Amino acid sequence: LAKPAIAAVENGDIKFVPENWEKTYFEWMRNIQDWCISRQLWWGHRIPAWYDEEGNFYVGKDEADAREKNNLSDEIKLVQDNDVLDTWFSSALWPFSTLGWPQKTPELEAFYPTNVLVTGFDIIFFWVARMIMFGIKFMGDVPFKEVYVTGLIRDSEGQKMSKSKGNVLDPLDLIDGIDLEALVNKSASNMMQPAQAEKIAKQTRKHFPDGIPAFGTDAIRFTFAVLASTGRDIRFDLSRVEGYRNFCNKIWNAARYVMMQCEAHDPAEQNKVTPEYSVADQWINQELDRATETINQHFNQYRFDLAAKTMYEFTWHEFCDWYLELSKPVMFSDTASAEQKLGTRLTLINTLETLLRLMHPVMPFITEEIWQQIKPLTGKTGDSIQLESYPKPNEVVSLSEHNINAAEDIDWVKSFVVGIRKIRSEMNVNPGKRIPVLLANYTQQDKQRYQITSEYLAQLAKLESVDWIDEADAPQAAMALVGEMKVLIPLAGLIDRDAEIERLTKEVVKTKDNLEKTEARLNNPKFANKAPEKVVKQARDQAESQRKSLQELESQLEKIKLL
Repeated sequence: LAKPAIAAVENGDIKFVPENWEKTYFEWMRNIQDWCISRQLWWGHRIPAWYDEEGNFYVGKDEADAREKNNLSDEIKLVQDNDVLDTWFSSALWPFSTLGWPQKTPELEAFYPTNVLVTGFDIIFFWVARMIMFGIKFMGDVPFKEVYVTGLIRDSEGQKMSKSKGNVLDPLDLIDGIDLEALVNKSASNMMQPAQAEKIAKQTRKHFPDGIPAFGTDAIRFTFAVLASTGRDIRFDLSRVEGYRNFCNKIWNAARYVMMQCEAHDPAEQNKVTPEYSVADQWINQELDRATETINQHFNQYRFDLAAKTMYEFTWHEFCDWYLELSKPVMFSDTASAEQKLGTRLTLINTLETLLRLMHPVMPFITEEIWQQIKPLTGKTGDSIQLESYPKPNEVVSLSEHNINAAEDIDWVKSFVVGIRKIRSEMNVNPGKRIPVLLANYTQQDKQRYQITSEYLAQLAKLESVDWIDEADAPQAAMALVGEMKVLIPLAGLIDRDAEIERLTKEVVKTKDNLEKTEARLNNPKFANKAPEKVVKQARDQAESQRKSLQELESQLEKIKLL
């Protein structure tokens, strides 16, 4: 049985993902030892062995077969073994017995061999190898083409989850939530070691003082996808789930905004008006196409973690943080044409719809719910998002006057806006206050980019005015760089110089004092040598953060003093 099963992996008929697990498979298969075949269970394949009164055993398909093979008369009393075959016998038959074998059913013809087996590394020999051996033996072909090996889910401290440790988490409790007392009762009951119940109850109260809040199914699924690095164990931490629940909320809010902009308009409007696409519309389409290609590549390589991260990065940062904001100067403008507004509406709805299809395998419920609501706006007529085709690269809506420089133009806008926001934050300038800006050391390309993006900048950076000046004429001001161009914000009149100096001086003194206390703690041998490594590391990280804060505060203080 082993030789053809080894050859199937050697010649590539079956591939392991990640490939390194082939070594584990070969190590087992080339060094097979005797294996106990019995289990004391009430269900399963009963061992086909019969014993006489002297303890001799006889094997056959049934008792009559055993008697015939061994020339046993009916006078000899036989008793069948009470045990059943180890569960790997039934597991090994699974790929084809579930399809109707040993009958030649249409299902067996259509679906054997299957494509992919998803499993944990701890049963490569106990299950996977036996499936391969039995598949080749009884079907004459391998049972599957690829074996995707996952890691094990461990608790936040890296411990394997087990009932005896009381660190098992029921996924339904994460989805629906559970109060503390119910969680304690669940963790400390029906244990293999009842004496540990009190200890486990205490640990449960410590780790989950407020019980577990409801996170919903999609947040749980997305968390597992992000953590699913190939073949590695997963450290499961509730804080990660909380972050991806926030991501679900982000998607809901984005969809609500898109619908508010689009649902009052007749989809047939695009047949009457030719849409005009802005540089932001063209940019987000390029980014969507790039993300679609990347996600497809990651899925093909079983990198579900990287696929989910790409979904997250595009949705949160490119679509929500930037494109939705860039759409507002068009959608809320009194001067934007019907053609421009239609172009942005089409981009909003088509980007969202494509994004929902991209995320659907990982987040099936929220994507289906939103898709059903926006379906009338997209012209689609299908019954469910899961019956729609999965997005492929170059399938996004083609835009007229395709701007190959759209990414560079929007990157320029991002740098401009982020630079001004950083100055506002550092100098404690009200984020809603409109400010005058001076631009120096600019190029002709900077001027051209400003010309096509000025409405975005005015809205996102809250600009009062923009003046182009010679660098020699630049006044004392806070500065940000956009490439080589200098963005200058004269702070006179924007801030109370004396009040800001007083505030920053107090912050410097307070931060210095905190840093000195942290460093004194780290320099104390009793703490550095005896405290847990995790606690010492936290103190070092805190000191490093305080040093950076002190440097930034002192730098801001010097800038203000020069005004």
